Amino acid sequence: MTAMNYRGRLAPTPTGQLHLGHARTFWIAQERSRAAQGRLILRLEDLDQARCKPQFCQDIYEDLRWFGLDWQEGPDLSPPGEFGPYEQIHRLDYYRAVWAALAARRGIYPSPQSRRDVERAIAAPHEGDRERIFPPQLRPKTWNITTTPSEVNWRFRVPDGEVITFIDNQVGLCQYRAGQDFGDFIIWRRDGFPSYELAVVADDHAMAITEVVRGEDLLLSTAKQILLYRALGWAIPDFYHCPLVRDAQGKRLAKRDQALALRTLRAQGVTPEAIRQGWDLPVLG
Repeated sequence: MTAMNYRGRLAPTPTGQLHLGHARTFWIAQERSRAAQGRLILRLEDLDQARCKPQFCQDIYEDLRWFGLDWQEGPDLSPPGEFGPYEQIHRLDYYRAVWAALAARRGIYPSPQSRRDVERAIAAPHEGDRERIFPPQLRPKTWNITTTPSEVNWRFRVPDGEVITFIDNQVGLCQYRAGQDFGDFIIWRRDGFPSYELAVVADDHAMAITEVVRGEDLLLSTAKQILLYRALGWAIPDFYHCPLVRDAQGKRLAKRDQALALRTLRAQGVTPEAIRQGWDLPVLG
């Protein structure tokens, strides 16, 4: 990858206050972009309209700037950049076009089953954080080809048994078996919105992102997204999954952890420099 073509991104979701985990991941993204003399893009992943609030959007801009982050394209800039809009809620027509491309390839199918139906068809649920595998016997044998998604969930049919392999720039070799580590996954929701998997793949492709920097809790999602890139015939970006910031009990941080929110730390007089010099101090202190 040459210095001239590196494009990284920050992709916060405005459903609450940013915390230390976001700050470290975004800082790493900026450092990798700067090291490559590339460009950094800010994109708001605001499809969850029930939880996304305008005030959280403004807080994101302010908190990231306070922390020392800078981006060259984004919804708060004028002009915002040539790959906008940079808010997902304004990209629904584009997502429908991507859905249509997958439907034309017969790589997806309508899935009217409820979560209860799926769980009832699974012989033994997985333990811990492993996701429940969609039962292959619930795949429809035939379905009508439509030009727009109907009011049901749509799933991507995974290649059962295939091992999805990729080299993460931080973790190293990663391998996940389709049908075992993950099953057919939702790419379009019955409420008329794309899933996380479809939206981020579509946006990272459209915005010419060359490296995706995010938390290591999304490694499994990367395997799914690689299948989407492949099905659509798109180039697959590089990936860098950061270690998670955890609290004193070893749990990864969540937006409900207000004590470790950037706004809270700022109000307490903690400086960005102090946070960057000792990421774990506010967590363990």
